[in-house]
Amino acid sequence: MKSDIEIAMEAELEPIKDVVKKIDISEDDIDLYGKYKAKISDDLWDKIKDRPDGKLILVTAINPTPAGEGKTTITVGLGQAMNQIGKKAVIALREPSLGPCFGLKGGAAGGGQAQVVPMDELNLHFTGDFHAITSANNLLAAMLDNHIQQGNALNIDPNQIVWKRCVDMNDRVLRNIVVGLGRKVDGVVREDHFIITVASEIMAILCLAENMKDLKERLGRIIVAYNYEGQPVTAKEINAVGAMAALLKDALKPNIIQTLEHTPALVHGGPFANIAHGCNSVRATKTALKLADYTITEAGFGADLGAEKFFDIKCRMAGLKPDAVVLVATVRALKYNGGVAKEDLNKENLEALKKGIVNLEKHMENLAKFGVPCVVTLNQFVSDTQAELDYVKEFCESRGCEFALSQVWEHGGKGGVELAEKLVETIETKESNFKPLYSDDLSLEEKITCVAKEIYGAGQVVFEAAASQAIKRLESLGFGNMPVCMAKNQYSLSDDKSVLGRPKDFTIHIREVYVSAGAGFVVAITGSIMTMPGLPKKPAAEGIDVDDNGVITGLF
Repeated sequence: MKSDIEIAMEAELEPIKDVVKKIDISEDDIDLYGKYKAKISDDLWDKIKDRPDGKLILVTAINPTPAGEGKTTITVGLGQAMNQIGKKAVIALREPSLGPCFGLKGGAAGGGQAQVVPMDELNLHFTGDFHAITSANNLLAAMLDNHIQQGNALNIDPNQIVWKRCVDMNDRVLRNIVVGLGRKVDGVVREDHFIITVASEIMAILCLAENMKDLKERLGRIIVAYNYEGQPVTAKEINAVGAMAALLKDALKPNIIQTLEHTPALVHGGPFANIAHGCNSVRATKTALKLADYTITEAGFGADLGAEKFFDIKCRMAGLKPDAVVLVATVRALKYNGGVAKEDLNKENLEALKKGIVNLEKHMENLAKFGVPCVVTLNQFVSDTQAELDYVKEFCESRGCEFALSQVWEHGGKGGVELAEKLVETIETKESNFKPLYSDDLSLEEKITCVAKEIYGAGQVVFEAAASQAIKRLESLGFGNMPVCMAKNQYSLSDDKSVLGRPKDFTIHIREVYVSAGAGFVVAITGSIMTMPGLPKKPAAEGIDVDDNGVITGLF
């Protein structure tokens, strides 16, 4: 059986200038990055902004497991399937982070016959967006430290610096560091921290900004520190906004590539959903809606994280109204939730399936709370038995949820026709009554509690003293009307990653709360979640190589 990268490397790609013609984009409207990648020019929006929007479809999933779910694979395959049935479709995805690529997760371009390509370039440097974000983030950090070194005119308290440096790599030793060691001219000695680039507020800002004007305004609102009087100090006051915007000028433009079947794919931005808001850029999504009849996008990890933030943060801020949602699961993952060991997942086990399907059930119930019609799809594996497939189908339909099988990994677009047809039927017959989960006027504590209880199923929410104090401070500073961005492990509905299935009446622990004022949301850190991952005992990087001809191997 061929690996994903072998399939991708053998694919015959069309020049991107020809791919974009399918959605009425001329070569003059793109900036080429080689033969198969491009950025969409700023001028295109003015040409298409008055067109009606197409239909917006979100693809989400159950909580991820080592058994695999294939959310990106389904997203790509569904886009290909829409074109198979004569619908004009565009995919809108996030860019992969280098950290997971070299760590545990591997590449993030889909799989099998449902991939976006060039897969190796996408998973590595792509068009340089993440490098630009990293540079802008660290420029702000450097200018902040320099301001303190050069006299500290803003009276910044070095013990209340909240801006962290970043790097797009899993590197645990950078989580907590000391900077400024050495001579007096080497800076002020203080504790500092690194986060992964996808957790940077600048990543979130780039993905939520409508245009350059909005980007600069958001950058200016970033809180980097507090002064000795307890008042926030912003990036605008550090005089860093112009230079940061210059670094981000090209990164702000959406990227466009293609699938294995030459379906256009906008791939732009990449905040993690477990520590950020987990969605591709607003610009890419809104552009896709003007270019196609159906825009298929995804949100990171399970629906408890990615979908909730897509609805409550991205749609709320950007005025988006999704028409349908696809909820992805696999029989294998459901059996894993039912207690089956990974090595035994290929065996039929209806009892474990019945036990583990409660995770899918909870996500179905959660999605219904947003008023958007839902279609459940099983990413089918060859080991799935007919009895197992029938059980899941009956389970979903008995609860009023549409169901379709998907075989896009093996068959590409043809394997997704059943899902595409079911989705079109659902959109045409069921009205979307989208609404966010909570209103803006709730307090921050009420919003956090609402998500924890309504979406996760928690019975109690405990705010540590530091978190409660931070909430009071943020509300006094006028940030109480913002949505909340929950940082939680992705593997469980609870804040304990070892608890699978559908835990009930558990306690969610809120240990830290801070504002991302430029992005426009308040972050709540739960449990032991970290904003800088570490590498596993055997990182994926050990299996990645390049031969004498420049061909890369080992990317999943």
